[in-house]
Amino acid sequence: MPEMKTRWDIFCTVVDNYGDIGVTWRLARQLVAEHGMAVRLWVDDLRAFERMCPEIDIHAAQQCQLGVDVRHWAADWQPVDAADVVIAAFACQLPGAYMEAMAEREKPPLWMNLDYLSAEDWVIGCHGLPSVKYKQVQKFFFFPGFRKGTGGLLRESGLLERRLQFQQSPQAQQAFLQGLGVDRAPDAQLISLFAYENTALESWLDAMASDSTPTHLLVPEGRILGDVERWLGVNGLEAGALHVRGALTVQVLPFVRQDQYDQLLWACDFNAVRGEDSFVRAQWAGRPFLWHIYQQEEDVHLDKLEAFLSLYTKDLSEPARAAISGLWRAWNAGEKMADHWQTTRKHWPELEKHAQTWCLEQASQTDLATALVQFYVNWL
Repeated sequence: MPEMKTRWDIFCTVVDNYGDIGVTWRLARQLVAEHGMAVRLWVDDLRAFERMCPEIDIHAAQQCQLGVDVRHWAADWQPVDAADVVIAAFACQLPGAYMEAMAEREKPPLWMNLDYLSAEDWVIGCHGLPSVKYKQVQKFFFFPGFRKGTGGLLRESGLLERRLQFQQSPQAQQAFLQGLGVDRAPDAQLISLFAYENTALESWLDAMASDSTPTHLLVPEGRILGDVERWLGVNGLEAGALHVRGALTVQVLPFVRQDQYDQLLWACDFNAVRGEDSFVRAQWAGRPFLWHIYQQEEDVHLDKLEAFLSLYTKDLSEPARAAISGLWRAWNAGEKMADHWQTTRKHWPELEKHAQTWCLEQASQTDLATALVQFYVNWL
């Protein structure tokens, strides 16, 4: 008889952005494609999912996408059998009836809370530890991270090889950009901008517009567009819009699927990213980048920002470290960016080399999907 595939259930509640569904969709696909798992992905908001995967039928209770069994997590929960491995993404609360189904299994499932990504020291101590119990079902903490002793980062097999091939081919880059309607401004540095609303944007755009180096800024549709509109003095920016102010060309791009977004990051010289999913993908791009961290109550997100900065910049020269750290702090505090941007530009060659080194260091660790599978195998 053929061996039964291990069944995984991944639960995702979409909060107000695309990071939650971005991470879980990427993980589900990799578990199916590279590890041969049978995965059900439960999502409470299929409209948000549709932006990332246009093939999604937002009215379907069940559908198959790229080998993943996608289920609509409706408020009116219908009973199903519990899987062998259950992942509650980002501390989402499982349906009560499903928890009962877990408890009723002859062999309880492995139940994990896949937590948010952080570079803070305490993560290593908590990763893999038991959490609460529901009846006889034990939950475990599982933390993605940047150091040994954590769950690592999402990284598909062959990702860096595909990126290198793309970055070494001007033809591939040009074809990709033209597919998005982008005709790169002459001699311009290419920058992507994906961020939450940010009062710091005005001063950064001013700095790029008055710079001696031309910049072509690519802005995928998203929450930052309102700030771009205010700076340009226009209304209703949509995909395809193109405006030139001094040395700065601003172009709005459509919201693209994940593999296209990867290529966008690979094609650019510098990437401004946000949240968690695009933050990790910018690191795999091997380019200098700027992170807009998701704001949390009582500014606890700033501790996460500083923890990552400390880790990321430790091998930089002191001037380069001060430059990129100053840029990141100003961006996340909504402060003036011009001086920080000019200082950062002075250290460009070092920052470019460092971004590639950091990428290779992170790629030497076990990726998140593989780490989850290994955790399950060890748990059995």
